[in-house]
Amino acid sequence: MAERPRHILPLIILSQFLGTASWFAGNAALPGLAQIWQFETGSLALVTNAVQSGFILGALSFALLSLSDRFSPSKIFLVCALSSAAINLATALWADSITDVAILRFTAGLLLAGIYPVGMKLAASWFPEGLGRALGYLIGSLVLGTAIPHLFASFSAVSWQGVMIWVAIMNLAAGLIITLAVGDGPALAAPAPVRLRDIRALISYPKLRASALGYFGHMWELYAIWAIAPVWLANWAKYQQVDINVSLMTFCVIGIGALGSSLGGLWSSRFGSARIATGMLTISGACCLLSPIAFEYGIFANLIFWFIWGFSISADSAQFSALSAKNAPSKAVGTALTLINAIGFFLTLLAIQLSVLLLEHIPVAWIPLILLPGPILGVLAMRRLIKDQ
Repeated sequence: MAERPRHILPLIILSQFLGTASWFAGNAALPGLAQIWQFETGSLALVTNAVQSGFILGALSFALLSLSDRFSPSKIFLVCALSSAAINLATALWADSITDVAILRFTAGLLLAGIYPVGMKLAASWFPEGLGRALGYLIGSLVLGTAIPHLFASFSAVSWQGVMIWVAIMNLAAGLIITLAVGDGPALAAPAPVRLRDIRALISYPKLRASALGYFGHMWELYAIWAIAPVWLANWAKYQQVDINVSLMTFCVIGIGALGSSLGGLWSSRFGSARIATGMLTISGACCLLSPIAFEYGIFANLIFWFIWGFSISADSAQFSALSAKNAPSKAVGTALTLINAIGFFLTLLAIQLSVLLLEHIPVAWIPLILLPGPILGVLAMRRLIKDQ
């Protein structure tokens, strides 16, 4: 294979960062919206799960229609990124109620199915070898993109509309960069029609099944923790009588996962993706277990605790994706990744809904314990892949 231009990976990373900024934009805007419209705690689940539900439907549609295997991934990315920019701009300019926001966030979720998994497909087309490292950087950019709206919201001068407008500009830039400067990679597999029986056949690959189960355990924890982190931190600050900028702290907690993903990618070259994914999942699971204890400690202990959690909870994402891409049939990589993502995000919907529901009945510090089975089952599923490495 001819040598790849050096600019390709940095531009894919940048585009993924800009394109996925839409993911938690609605959550970051919630404090500003709460000052205008009166709504209850359940609105956190409504806005978050609107995006997750849209992504699930979009991902399933992409998988069943094999869109990312039948059409140019870079063109799909462009269309979805530009459409996402329009949706976020519409949210800022025309949304008049929390219901309007939820509907528009659902649409944004649909479009993210053409950005996040398709971005991974593009990376695989340019970097068929060393995919764990490339995806480590790529998912790191996704994590940072997810966190960035919280950074915007941390500035008092930026309104909730301003958050959405900035995200729209970022989405626009993402689509243009992929189209004008990246394109499809030379290792893009020739498209093949994928039938329902082909999709069912994916589960017959033991290694793919193991990596998928590990990913599902990871996803049961990930987005629920990201969703309740601001609530946990706000309640902890009140309990400990500590004055912190919750939005800024949330940005740091989620954003440090970008470093985790990047270092996880580097470490995978030496230790293997399966070992890195399993190790990080074990650490984040331990943080779930320690959450009630951490709540009783002060700011320095919790800075360390949450940074370890934020680092580890994201460091395994790319390695699960790399393992799935590596172990899937070459002509169905896009379909396999998209389908696995769809199932994983369906689990996030359940975990978020359950977590927010329980917020009204038990202290927030105990919520992570209901997420602990995900990491435990994920680690058990990964034993086969560790033995093979």
